[in-house]
Amino acid sequence: MHPSRLLFRRQSRLRRVSMPSLLVLLSSLLLPSTTHADESDPLPLLVKTLASTMDTGVQAALLKGMLSGLEGRRNVTAPVGWDKLSRMLSVSDSEAVRERSAQLSQIFGDSESVARALAMLSDTSADAAQRRATLSLLLNQQNTTASALLPSLLDDPQLSLDAIRGFAIMENTQGPTLLLQRYPKQDAQHQRAVIETLASRKVYAQALLQAIDKGIVSRDDVPAQVARSMNQLLGEQFTAVFGEVRQIAADREQLLAKYKALCSDDAVEAANPSRGRAIFQKTCAACHTLYETGGKVGPDLTGSNRANLDYILLNSVDPSYDVPDAYKTVSVVTVDGRVVNGVLAEEDSARIVLKTAEQPRVVIAKEDIDERVISAKSMMPDGQLDKMKPQEVLDLIRYLRTTEQVELAQ
Repeated sequence: MHPSRLLFRRQSRLRRVSMPSLLVLLSSLLLPSTTHADESDPLPLLVKTLASTMDTGVQAALLKGMLSGLEGRRNVTAPVGWDKLSRMLSVSDSEAVRERSAQLSQIFGDSESVARALAMLSDTSADAAQRRATLSLLLNQQNTTASALLPSLLDDPQLSLDAIRGFAIMENTQGPTLLLQRYPKQDAQHQRAVIETLASRKVYAQALLQAIDKGIVSRDDVPAQVARSMNQLLGEQFTAVFGEVRQIAADREQLLAKYKALCSDDAVEAANPSRGRAIFQKTCAACHTLYETGGKVGPDLTGSNRANLDYILLNSVDPSYDVPDAYKTVSVVTVDGRVVNGVLAEEDSARIVLKTAEQPRVVIAKEDIDERVISAKSMMPDGQLDKMKPQEVLDLIRYLRTTEQVELAQ
């Protein structure tokens, strides 16, 4: 394409972008991969720009972009002029400006900002969303005091789920015992988060395996992708308790024939799509969107070839049969032993961002990566249909073949 036409296209796109959104984008893209200030560091320029305007909308947008550009990074040197600017922004009329400048001060290692953030975590009257963001930021900064607060936050209704996942971000010796003690009385979402967390580190996975062996955690509650991860971490120790992780490919044709015989035209037509929607929410919606509802890890199914039974069955029975590169599983092991399996969402010179079934955005600094492997496996678990009753399979297939949303079965 001729350069002038390409420039025209880019200018046309920019005209459709609001000024705040453009400022967020520009400030995030300006930030370099280095974690130390140098002559090419744009942070001082951004600080000067912030100090030169009293427009809180502009300030909020620039601060949001800076946070985005620095996400996942640690040990970032505060730019010249930040101390004076942060004091000015801390009394801004805009809540967004105050919150974002405080978060940046934490990233820059300001002890007073960190102390205020830690106090907020224990303040149950503070805004829940702000407390969750603060916990995530502190743990990603490897703050040991925030990690020590996790046991108490497990009993906080606003932060309990975030606290469970927090044990994965930083290793905490109390984690396995505390999580497994609470496991039997928790709802399905919290139990799933516990299993995901305990599969994230070898020492955690050993405790989870013992809980499975003792019947505290049901083998059926462990998703296939988690079983794969534990198998990689523990090897024969895992298979001795859990059994072999089934390889679907060898049985593909037999399984396809089995489910095709079950899903005759008459049987599917007589099935209940409302019940099928409930099954979809339980088994598929964490990763897939259908009718604008669901997760973003896997492909959006709304426009897929859902009328074709063969297509549905092949992708349900053997999801790893033909995986596009964009949906292949990326396995990351960090230098402190954390294991994260997900789909690559973003990457730049400083970090990668993974989408997982439980969390739509997991940011990992490249300096923290010890090993990174791309697998031919799909994030979608094998054998999903095998765990369902025949009528549940039919109801799910009926729902997947609908052309518009249906009521959810109660």
